[in-house]
Amino acid sequence: MRQYVPILLLLLVSSISAVAQTSTDTSFANISDKALHSINDKYIKLTDVIDRQSLKLVTRMQRKEARLQNKVQGADSTKAKQLFTGTQAKYQQLQTQLASPVTNTSGKLKEYVPGIDSLATSLDFLQKSNLLPADKLARLQNISSQLQQLQARLQQANEVQAFIKERERQLKQQLSQYNMGGQLLGINKQVYYYQQQLAQYKDLINNKEKLEEFILAKVRSMPAFESFWQHNSLIAQLFPMPQNYGTPAALAGLQTRTQVANIISQRLPGAFTPSGSGSNYLQQQLQTAQTQINTIKDKISQLGGGSSDMTMPDFVPNSQHNKSFFRRLEYGFNFQTSQATNLLPAISDMGLTLGYKLSDKAVMGIGASYKLGLGRGFNHISFTNQGVGLRSYMDIKAKGSIWLTGGYEYNFMQQFAGLRELRNDVNVWQKSALIGITKKYSIGKNKQGNIQLLYDYLYKYEVPRGTALKFRIGYTF
Repeated sequence: MRQYVPILLLLLVSSISAVAQTSTDTSFANISDKALHSINDKYIKLTDVIDRQSLKLVTRMQRKEARLQNKVQGADSTKAKQLFTGTQAKYQQLQTQLASPVTNTSGKLKEYVPGIDSLATSLDFLQKSNLLPADKLARLQNISSQLQQLQARLQQANEVQAFIKERERQLKQQLSQYNMGGQLLGINKQVYYYQQQLAQYKDLINNKEKLEEFILAKVRSMPAFESFWQHNSLIAQLFPMPQNYGTPAALAGLQTRTQVANIISQRLPGAFTPSGSGSNYLQQQLQTAQTQINTIKDKISQLGGGSSDMTMPDFVPNSQHNKSFFRRLEYGFNFQTSQATNLLPAISDMGLTLGYKLSDKAVMGIGASYKLGLGRGFNHISFTNQGVGLRSYMDIKAKGSIWLTGGYEYNFMQQFAGLRELRNDVNVWQKSALIGITKKYSIGKNKQGNIQLLYDYLYKYEVPRGTALKFRIGYTF
C-alpha cells in the first residue's frame, strides 16, 4: 500500500493544479461580451473625440493665422511673407492627416502613458496564452486593435500640439512690437485649452474602470505574466532589465558605499561630519529641495498643467472651458419659511434649481418652487397647497466664498386644489426682482451649502404684501 502513496500524492497535486488553472480560465471566460464591448466602445469614443478636437483646433488656428496674416500684411508685407509662408500648407497637411483613417504607418505613440502600457501588455499576454475561448479572444483582439488606433490618434494630437505651441511662440516673438495683443491672446487660449484637453483624455485612460481593473488584477496575479511584462511592456523596453538580474553578477561594476561617500565629500564639502556620518546633512538638503519642488508643483497644478513643456496662459484660465455641457450643470435645493399673517398661514417655500456654470466665477440658472402651507401655529397645523413659483437667477463671485446674487421670479400666491387652477389667469402670478448676497461653503466632496439674504424690490406690489427680505438656506451638488 505504501508504494502507491507517492503516486496518489502526485495525482492529488496535479488535480489541485488543474482545478486552480480551470478556475482562472473560468474567471476570464465569465466576462460577458457586453462588458468587453463596453471597454471597446470606450476606446472608440475616446479615439473619435481626440480626433475631432485636434481637427477643430487645426481649423480654428488656420483661420486665426489667415486673419492675422492679412493684418500683418497691411503693416509690414516683408514680415508677413517671412512669417506666414508655407503655414497654410502645413495646416492643410495636418487636416488631411487627421481626416484620414488610422493605418499601420500612422506612427506609434512616442509618449509613455501607464494606462495604455498596462492594458496593451495584458491584452497581448492573454492573446498569446491559452486562457480564453475563441469568442473572448476575438473580443480582446478588437480591443487591442482599437487601443492601437487610440495610440496613433494620441501621437497625432501630440504632433499637432507641438506644432501649434511652436507657432504660438514664433508669432508672439515676432509680432510683440505690433498692436496685435487680442489676436495673440486668442491663439494663446486655443493652445492652452487644447493641452488641457489632452491631459484630461490621458487621465481618462489612466483612470481605469472596474472591469479593466479586474482584468489587470487577474493577469498580474499569474506568475507567467511577470516574466512576460519584463520583456514585452513599453517600460521594459525603455529600461530593460539585465539578463543576470537578481544574481551577484548583476552588481559587478557598481560603486561601493565608500566610493559614493567619497564622491559626495568631494562635491559637497562639509556634508560629512568628522565621525563619517552625513545622513543628517543630506536629509536637511533633501527636505529643502523637496519643499521647493512641492512649491513649484503647486503653482503648476494651479495653472492646470503637469508638464514642464506646457504653454503658460496669458490670461486667467477657466476650468469649466473644456468640460462638457452636462458636467457644467449644478443641481440645487433651497427653502425659506415665513410666519403666518392675517391673510396667509405659515408657509415653507421649497425650491429646486438647475444652474449652468458659465465660468468659475459665474453661474446662471432656472428653478421652480412649491409653497406648502403649515397652518397658523402648533395648535392649528394644517398642510395646504399655498402656491408655486418659477425662478431665474445668476450668481457672480465677489470675493472668497461671497457671491452676488440676482434673480427674477413669478409666484402664484393663492391656495389651490389642482394644477388646472394655476393656468386660469396669468395676471394672478406676482413678480419678484431679487438682489443680494450668497455665502457658499463646502459640506462634502461634491456638495456645497449656501446661505442667501435677498432683497425684493417689488415686494410692495404683492397682494397681499410680502416681505422685503428673504432668507434662504440650501445646497448644490
